[in-house]
This record gives sequence, C-alpha cells and structure tokens, in this order.
Amino acid sequence: MNRIPIVSLCLLAALPGWADDGIWLVNQFPKKRVMERYGFDVTDAFLERLRLGSVRLNNGGSGSFVSPRGLIFTNHHVASECIQQLTTPQADLMKNGFWAAEQKDERACPDLEVNVLLAIEDVTAQVRTATQGAVAEANQKRKAAMTEIEKQCNAKYAGQRCDVVTLYSGGLYHLYRYRKYTDIRLVFAPETAVAAFGGDPDNFMYPRYCLDFAFFRAYENGQPARVDNHLAWSKTGAREGELQFVSGHPGSTGRLATQSELEFNRDVSYPFVLDQLERLISALKQYGARGADEHRVSEENLTGQQNSFKAFTGFLSGLREPDLMARKRDEEKTLRAAAAEAGDPAIVAVWDQVAAAYREYAQFYKRYWLLETNAGRGSDLFGQARRLWRYTQEKTKPNGERLREYVDPALPAVEQTLYSTAPITASQEVAVLTNYFAALEREFGAGDALVRQVLAGRSASQAAEAYVSASKLADAGERKRLAVDAVATAQSGDSMLRLVRALDGEARALRKRFEDGVEATITDAAAKVAQIRFAKFGTNDYPDATFTLRVSYGPAKGYRNAAGVAVPWATDFTGIYRRATGVEPFALPKRWLDRKASLRSKTPYNYATTTDTHGGNSGSPSVNTKGEVVGILFDGNIESLPNRFVYREQQERSVHVSSQSIVEALRSMYGARRLLIELGVAAK
Repeated sequence: MNRIPIVSLCLLAALPGWADDGIWLVNQFPKKRVMERYGFDVTDAFLERLRLGSVRLNNGGSGSFVSPRGLIFTNHHVASECIQQLTTPQADLMKNGFWAAEQKDERACPDLEVNVLLAIEDVTAQVRTATQGAVAEANQKRKAAMTEIEKQCNAKYAGQRCDVVTLYSGGLYHLYRYRKYTDIRLVFAPETAVAAFGGDPDNFMYPRYCLDFAFFRAYENGQPARVDNHLAWSKTGAREGELQFVSGHPGSTGRLATQSELEFNRDVSYPFVLDQLERLISALKQYGARGADEHRVSEENLTGQQNSFKAFTGFLSGLREPDLMARKRDEEKTLRAAAAEAGDPAIVAVWDQVAAAYREYAQFYKRYWLLETNAGRGSDLFGQARRLWRYTQEKTKPNGERLREYVDPALPAVEQTLYSTAPITASQEVAVLTNYFAALEREFGAGDALVRQVLAGRSASQAAEAYVSASKLADAGERKRLAVDAVATAQSGDSMLRLVRALDGEARALRKRFEDGVEATITDAAAKVAQIRFAKFGTNDYPDATFTLRVSYGPAKGYRNAAGVAVPWATDFTGIYRRATGVEPFALPKRWLDRKASLRSKTPYNYATTTDTHGGNSGSPSVNTKGEVVGILFDGNIESLPNRFVYREQQERSVHVSSQSIVEALRSMYGARRLLIELGVAAK
C-alpha cells in the first residue's frame, strides 16, 4: 500500500522470556536470549552471512541470494508484479509459469530493484543537532537533515542506495547503505494455480498447500552478478522442532503504538480502509469477469487488493479483542508511571498531546487517504501521471523543501519506476478509476467543488473513460519526453496530467496539515518518551518494523486450533490432491495431474513456525542453525494477524514452503535440472 507511515510512541519493551517475540535489528540481535532458550550460539559471522545473503525488493518484499551467480530466491506473490508485466496474450506466464531453460532465456523485469545491506551507521546525533525550533519547523528540519545525510552518503558511495531510518519512533536514527541491483531477470516461476493454490479463500489460513516461490537473477554489466556471500541450500530441508531464523524486511508494525493510535485505527482508519478495499475488489472482479483477457490483466491487481483486505480485517479483529486492548492499556499505564517518576512535566503531557493529534487527524483522514496517500489506488496510469507531475515540480526546488520521496537521493528509484516499460491496459484503468471517482463522489458529496471539477458533469464511468482515452502517458517514451521539462509538463493538455493537477493542490495541503500537525506532534512526543525508554531499557528490545532488515527466530511447531484440534507442523503433497476440486482456486495445473505418480507425495510441503514475522517478510529465507536455507516464508495464519500489535504464539504461526518440497517439485514436475545443479542439490 502506498501510504505514509505514522510514527508511533514507544511502549514497553518485550519482556525477557516472552517466547520467540522479536523482529530484531541485525546489529542488535539478542544472542544471549537465544542461547538461554535454545542453546545455540548466534555468532557475528552467522548474522553477517544472513545480512549479506538477504535482499530487499523495491516492490515491498524480501528474498535471498542462493548461488554465487546472483540467483535470487523469493515468493511467487512477490515476483508476480514482474511476472504479470512480462505476460502477454500469447504467453501467459501467470497461468502457465516460466522456466528459462538456458541463461539467455532469462527475462528482464521492467522496474524491479534489489538491495543488499552493506553497512549501518548511527547518525542520531547528526539528526538531533539539526532539529531545532517549534514542533512543525523541527519536523521539517529533521527531514532536511536526513536528506542531507543521504546526499552526502550517495556522493561518497556512488551507485549505492543510502536511507536514513527512524527507529524507536525517533529514539535512534540509523543510516543504512545498500548495494543496488537494477537489472533483475526472471529465471523460474510455477503456475499461479499451484503457487497460490486455494486463492483468497485459503489466504492467511493453515494448513496450506502453496508452492509460493520464484527465482530471479541479478545482473551487472549484462552478466550474472558475482555474489561473494550467498545462503547455501540445505540438502535435508525443514524438520519438526528445529530452530530456524528468518531474515527479511517487515514493512510496519504497531507494537509500540499508543492507546490513542490503536483506538484511531480501530474506530476511524481500518473500517474506512476496509470499505474502500471491498469496493475496489468488487470493481476488479466485475472487470475480470468480462473475459479471459480481462481476467489475465487484473489477476495480480485483484490478488494484491484481496490480500490487503484480509490483512486489515485481521488487524481490526485484533483491536476489537478486549484482552488485547487491556494488555496495551496496561503497558501504556506502566510507561506513563515511569514518566511521572522521572518528574518531567513535558514528558508526562505527551500522551494528551498525541491523543489531541489523533482527534485532529480524524477530522481529515478520509479526504487525506483518498486524495494523497491512496489516490487512484489500483491505477498504474494515475500513479505514473502523478509521479511525472511531482517529479518535474519537485526537482526545481532545493532538497530541503521537497517532498521526501523526491529528494536527490531518491530520484534514481523514482526514475526507474517512471520510465518503466511495463504495459498499462486502458480497459482496467477505466474500471479502477470509475471506482475511484465514485468514491470521491460518495465520500465528499456530488456538490463538492473538487468533485464537480473532476467529473465536469459526467458520471464516474464517463469521466474515467474520458481521462484514460485522451492520455498518452501509458507510453514510457511520452513520460520520458515530458520529464525533462517542468514547464512542458505544467502546460501539457494530457488528460491524466490535468486530473493530477486538479487534485494536487488540496492533496498537498492535506499532506502539510498532516506533517505539520499530526506527524510533527507525534514525532516530537516520541523523542521525549525515548528519554524514558532508553533510560529503562537501552536497546534490549526491538523497534517497530521499518522495511529494514530484521532477524526473527523460532522452531517449526504445530499447535491446537480454537476447536482444540491438533494442527500438524507440516503438510505434504497428498493434501493438495485431496483439496483439489478442479474448480478455481482449487484447480491444479495439467502437469500436476499428469505427473502425480512421479511426485514423492509424503515430502513435507508447507509448514509452521513460531518466528515473529509480518507483511514485508514475504520471501524471507528460513535458515537452520548452519545458515542453510530450509524454506521460505510466504504467509501467516489468520490467528497471527493481530500480532501486528502484540506477539502471541499459542495458535499464531508463520507459514513457509519447505526447501525439500521445492527441490521435489523442480525435479518431478518441471525437470529444472540446471536450477537444481546451481542450488547444489543435483550432480552436474
């Protein structure tokens, strides 16, 4: 989801002995805790191997290098954006899968970037020194300081990526420096029918039967990238009770959220978001039902929206649990008491200030969501038009005055997406924008001045058809032509640029209202509470997720469900045939029916662990104590979704595909010998 994260105030640390709780920073991993619980010595060399072997994908997923020739292991659903972009009516890679029999057959993704974390530097003092003045002014200075640090890093390390990351809601600021790969090519992907077997009905469920993996390869100078550090593939695979480590990039969590933020999400944000997603899903389903081409075009978009809907449903159910909210209230009460004991009135008052900020946010949240953070959600054409508009306008300003996503250090990534040759299908754009315009009219009212300007007397569908049909911005060449000239972009009569310009004034005003009021207040409050936090805990706990590298741990382990029935630690291939009905989403690809007899059916397939993971961890490697890949994380069960706010492990589980089932599928179903040799599990 393209939304600006709201920083959260810090609550209590995870208490020692809380099972396998923790999405730990790689440079602050609790080695002693693992030794005490599991008797395993997590060495610096072990963590370094995970750091250099793990990768982050710019589409929000995780992965790992699994060969010295740049082979990248990730989920099919993380790879699906590229797979969809490479799909044509003549070659449906989503339906039929893809296997590059030879290196020359590997196909380049239009706009995928992969990052490997090289170094972490504490820049807290530099950021704080530059942050002076009133709350809103300090917030802008903080961002300007972060941008300047990134710019200096980029100047020193040309071609790399530098990000200043906010940790503990402002308690720390770290500079993360990454090696960047922008030539990423698809090597292997199974059919969607088996990769996402069970579709939306089985999503976030367990037991599961999904072959959710894919392989890319990173290239440099037209040749496979030479990787000095990769994760070796296990020859034995996942085992019940075995301790595992998951290294990946969870996007965001709310473990440190204040009671005010949790109540805002429960009562305002999540119900609204779910309503918008439900309507968008309905529009995409109606579009996909028109025919085979429409179904193919909309598949990846629909799956993503359905995934978000189910996730938010789980988050909301957690916030409606009395026990969970009581636990969060108790945590906040304890931290407030610690603040009162410190005797600083400025710190004691911050919770009331944050509550007031969220009351203010509730007044404009819906309009902000629709016009700024999720404007045109699901529309690639709208996204490219606004990206082009803001790119040309922001580049003319000094770095310190720009929107953070358009400062100089961020521009290479913006340009890669802006100039992407990924196809944009006009008919899907009309369907999605029709839904968007209907949402504006429904939420703001037909008499709203902005709604009248956008619709200009037309229905939502008529307006969408007009904006899409009269635009040339589906062509990457046209976007590139306009991107070099801010004046030409401002004067362009392109219909999508006219739409973006119509929305942009109020969208920016709402963003400023958010940043100067809500964000600034919360960030300032967090910095004050950090004084209490670090005096009490130091770094013996973990910050909320920030789409940066984290390491979690826990064993492969079953559980008892709500009915008291034992759920096994792993499924096997016999289960997918039992569950197959021949009707989507439970229909198996033809090869899986034809070659059933060649499959070792009792091979462990999907399995569950207690590892603490969240959205963004998709594609994370699961490794054993030898640092060998024994699986890949692709989901959590439905019970785990409230773990966004607290960690529990009675029934909550992360869900993985076992490495041995991947080897078995590559061998028996796909005959992918070249890949098996590269993974080191087949003789040359």
